[in-house]
Amino acid sequence: MSKSASEEMELIEKHEEILGRRSLVLQQMDQRYHQIKVQKKQRLKEREDARIRNDALMQHLQKLEAGLRAGRLPDPTLQALETRYWASVEESVPAWELFLQGKGPHPIDSPGSGPGGVKQAPSKDHGRPPRPRPGPVRR
Repeated sequence: MSKSASEEMELIEKHEEILGRRSLVLQQMDQRYHQIKVQKKQRLKEREDARIRNDALMQHLQKLEAGLRAGRLPDPTLQALETRYWASVEESVPAWELFLQGKGPHPIDSPGSGPGGVKQAPSKDHGRPPRPRPGPVRR
């Protein structure tokens, strides 16, 4: 074979190699295009689901707001229970403070503790948060 024929064969082989690589790249591009389409559809569906969920949450919040604006008063029985609960807590605070400071017995173990037990003067500890005032219960 002559020099030009061997050069021509090399060029043909390189051309076929290039065409093979081109075909592979085109296949990869096509696969990637389909992956992107699927991802885009998923994102659109997720976005729509989120929008529907957010709309439902907004409607629920608006209903709650409207209920709060209407100023519904709590049940008087519930309000009385809450007042008695906080009074009980206020009565037991001094005994618990002494116990927690290591200056007294456990409040449950001590005689006369509990409702109707010996009442102690409330401490002037400003380190704890104030007790909520009895009033309408918000829901």
